[in-house]
Amino acid sequence: MLHSCELDSWVLIMSSDNPDIRDPQELIRHSSLYREFQAEREEILRHKWIESEKAGYDIGFERALTDWILKHRRKWRKARHAQLQSS
Repeated sequence: MLHSCELDSWVLIMSSDNPDIRDPQELIRHSSLYREFQAEREEILRHKWIESEKAGYDIGFERALTDWILKHRRKWRKARHAQLQSS
């Protein structure tokens, strides 16, 4: 169970760009944190597909995740943040 101060922090972290959203599930789906998670997940799945094609078999999500984090995450995040800052 979350204490009041933890809940306040969570709501602040998950705050939406649209203050009219009252449903917690909608708040999460529209939060910047969730959007970043989704964008990163799409990149990992793209990496999984590319590396699986190269290998000739499905390398699996865990391997793709680890490989992507080690090889691409820092550069991707830097480019993503630069893109978000310019828009």
